[in-house]
Amino acid sequence: MLRRSGQADEPRSGAIEPLALDEARLIARIATRDLRAFEQLYRIYHPRLTRFLSNILRRPHLVEEALDDALMVVWKRPEAFNGTSKVSTWIFAIAYRVALKARSRHDEPMEDPQAEARPSPAAGPEQEFSQRQTQEILSTAMAQLSAEHRAVVDLTYFHEAGYREIAEILDCPVGTVKTRMHHARKHLKGMLAGRLDLEGW
Repeated sequence: MLRRSGQADEPRSGAIEPLALDEARLIARIATRDLRAFEQLYRIYHPRLTRFLSNILRRPHLVEEALDDALMVVWKRPEAFNGTSKVSTWIFAIAYRVALKARSRHDEPMEDPQAEARPSPAAGPEQEFSQRQTQEILSTAMAQLSAEHRAVVDLTYFHEAGYREIAEILDCPVGTVKTRMHHARKHLKGMLAGRLDLEGW
């Protein structure tokens, strides 16, 4: 079952999370050409961006290429992070722009015939069968959404981002995010009716 903790557009606490501070410090160190800091940030974001980009691009070779390109932007231009958003928002925005460029260079497949057989990039070996089955069904359904709609669903349910943060990542109005989410929910509910418990969607 997929459900989010809290509302998508619920305002976040004004307190700065320790993780956000740690990641901001890593960016500051990367700005001094600290390779160890970059390697640490790479380890943090590799699994998160792999899932995100997989849902947009649907092709493993493009995912790896886009992931490396996005993180190289972080390495080459850490000074572009101005602290007005979370580090994660900034990095996901970079990854999304890189993904759109990669997608524009290739014809996007409407369906991924291997989606049901391929485990989620972030899935651990101990994951239970029922969870794998849920992910496989959802992945197949999401393959029929546009990349823009998949990005909204992925950021909402797998990264727990709010509508305002998603709008910043995708560089679009909050209203557009809400419209895409409404369309995606309607589409997925129709496809998955009776197959998954989608309470809360």
